[in-house]
Amino acid sequence: MAIKEILLLGNENLYRVCSEVHEGEAEKAKRIVADLHDTMLEFRRKYGFGRAIAAPQIDEPYRILYMNFDGNPIAFINPVIGFPDEESFEMWDDCMSFPGLEVRLERHKRCTVRYRDLEWKECSIEFEGDLAELFQHEYDHLDGILAVQRALDKKAFRINRSKSGCF
Repeated sequence: MAIKEILLLGNENLYRVCSEVHEGEAEKAKRIVADLHDTMLEFRRKYGFGRAIAAPQIDEPYRILYMNFDGNPIAFINPVIGFPDEESFEMWDDCMSFPGLEVRLERHKRCTVRYRDLEWKECSIEFEGDLAELFQHEYDHLDGILAVQRALDKKAFRINRSKSGCF
């Protein structure tokens, strides 16, 4: 549909809690997912990374996520996350809303997700490892939480020049 501007760190709209999508808003959800797809592919072309994006990153305050990894696109409408255990791991996280900045944080190793698809069917999926981390990162956006807010400490930041168009 359209390539949208990705909101950058410091934009107040990234910190708002998103609204659920209602069943009668399926067409709006499809339009937002198409915009997320186009925007993510353009970001990937420009910066060389990007596997997922959340609606609030393109200034759409709805509980919609889009992931496209290994050519497998999937849209999540009104996702609900759960954690089957407490096992976690530390990792460096990045974000399209602050390309080039990486944050050291802790995430759950596994997660379960219940959601609606674009046809409004109830679905569920389980993620582990890097996909679990990826989903948790995007899910945080729906609650107005950025990776920088989950930093392990004040020294848990670094610049990755290969992921920034600024350096």
